[in-house]
Amino acid sequence: MHAIEKLLAAKAGKASVHAGEIVNCVVDQAGINDVYYQTVKSFYEMGGKKVAAPEKVIIFLDHYAPCATEKQADNHRKFREFASEQRIERLMDINQGVCHQVMADHGYSYPGEIVVITDSHTPTHGAFGAFGTGVGATDLATIMATGKLWFRVPEAIRINFVGKLQKGVYAKDLILHVIGKLKADYAVYKAVEFAGPVMKELSVSQRMAMCNMTTEMGAKTSYIQPDEVTLDFLQKRGVKDFTVYDTDADYKYADDLTFDVTEIEPQLAAPFSVDNVYPILSLIGKHVDQTYLGSCTGGRVEDIAVAAQILKGKKIHAGTRMVLVPASRAVLKECIEKGYIQTLIDAGATLTAPGCGACCGIHQGLLAAGEVCVSSTNRNFPSRMGNVKGEIYLGSPASVAAAALEGTIADPRKYFERSEA
Repeated sequence: MHAIEKLLAAKAGKASVHAGEIVNCVVDQAGINDVYYQTVKSFYEMGGKKVAAPEKVIIFLDHYAPCATEKQADNHRKFREFASEQRIERLMDINQGVCHQVMADHGYSYPGEIVVITDSHTPTHGAFGAFGTGVGATDLATIMATGKLWFRVPEAIRINFVGKLQKGVYAKDLILHVIGKLKADYAVYKAVEFAGPVMKELSVSQRMAMCNMTTEMGAKTSYIQPDEVTLDFLQKRGVKDFTVYDTDADYKYADDLTFDVTEIEPQLAAPFSVDNVYPILSLIGKHVDQTYLGSCTGGRVEDIAVAAQILKGKKIHAGTRMVLVPASRAVLKECIEKGYIQTLIDAGATLTAPGCGACCGIHQGLLAAGEVCVSSTNRNFPSRMGNVKGEIYLGSPASVAAAALEGTIADPRKYFERSEA
């Protein structure tokens, strides 16, 4: 069996499971974000009276943080009342940040557990060896009522990375390259595992970015085998009690692919699809109105540090604005302590509250018609960040910072060459 199959079997109380089988599993972490108040309504419509396991439920007020409309504020009020009524202690209010990063900050994501959140990018938690997947309101309401949910065991695809990364090339570039080659429907309802020697060089932050983007391949979940990097991250957060599953040596993957990263340069996903990917050199010089550094894909400490390295002592281009949205309060606090926020503010960036912000087209940095944005986020569909005619190019935090500095799409590698000179 694959490690994911062993995990699902354990949560279903079975000796073994295999791809295609339907299993009913105990869920370890059940998260609701503030876009999905319908979850609460569905819970009551289904006859729910008391949440089965309130200690496993987390409510994240992250998309409307802070609220921009009266309706959003009322939504939050009702969530707070529900949390109090049901004795759900883990209410992550507007000061906490994006659900996936908050989970990591608090040590709520770890190997061997099932993480289900009403957010499509929940495969992010595969970076910790967890089974993370997104669901809708009714499924999450079912978990609240019963503590369990059914899953169809996914087939697994393995993507191996070999070679040596260039300076200025990051996990975001690798996953964009893969999505560009395999396309957005390649992994529909599959589990995407990342492996190979390059993975040992990638931090938890970069692994989270990579797993996050498997959603844009259609994946049900993602997986990275826990290693020393994973265990060190968890140990620092006091996480000790978990189970690491291993894939059997004779397991047959639905597909087993290898990518040599040596020649992969910075990548950008051009409008209006995440699989419309180009090497950055083919887009150099295009004017950029806004750059956006943040989200559950590109708003962590390392991401902000990279931007600060490029922009330190410099000013962003006069015709370009930069919106900075730390992924969580913990990220913001650490970046303030390390001076990264001051560096970026001095360069001309606009700092906004931790949360989802403009990534999902709600507030804090929306685009007007015809404006071009280079963003560290995960989607570039029409109207994703505002006007339907706004153009979003997805790239690494380094590519975002380089565009902010030059006012055009630019290759970030040169800034790392200079720093080493």
